Amino acid sequence: MFVQLIDDGSGKTIASVNSRNLKSTGAGDRKGKIAEAYLAGKDVAEKAKVLKITSVVFDRAGYKYHGRVKAVAEGARDNGLQF
Repeated sequence: MFVQLIDDGSGKTIASVNSRNLKSTGAGDRKGKIAEAYLAGKDVAEKAKVLKITSVVFDRAGYKYHGRVKAVAEGARDNGLQF
């Protein structure tokens, strides 16, 4: 799963995360792809903090808000990113 922070004004990617490049620790009781998505959300929120971004718009790209999409949102929120 790829998670990106995109500046809508310029159309450029500010930061991105690939869930396959993350360690699988720190996801609580989540397992498998849900854990990877949660950690991707946490990591993208961490990159946003470094860039002094505190609030974003969460675009699901038409996907339902459950499973991995929900896990990304939870990880980002748990790490301080506001939607």
